[in-house]
Amino acid sequence: MGKKFTVHINEKFCKQCGICSALCPKHVLEQKVGSYPVVARPDDCIGCKLCAMRCPDFAVEVEVQ
Repeated sequence: MGKKFTVHINEKFCKQCGICSALCPKHVLEQKVGSYPVVARPDDCIGCKLCAMRCPDFAVEVEVQ
């Protein structure tokens, strides 16, 4: 069995830009205009950390379980 990952969105830092949800190759994050991203499919996360690396506000964290 592969590794599992947990994605956390810090809403205090997030400015709702949509970069994290747009770049996720597995569509783990979903976001509606004017709202914070939601971890919609946590089991699909492959731990690539593109969401965290590209977040301009350091609002996304991906950790290994």
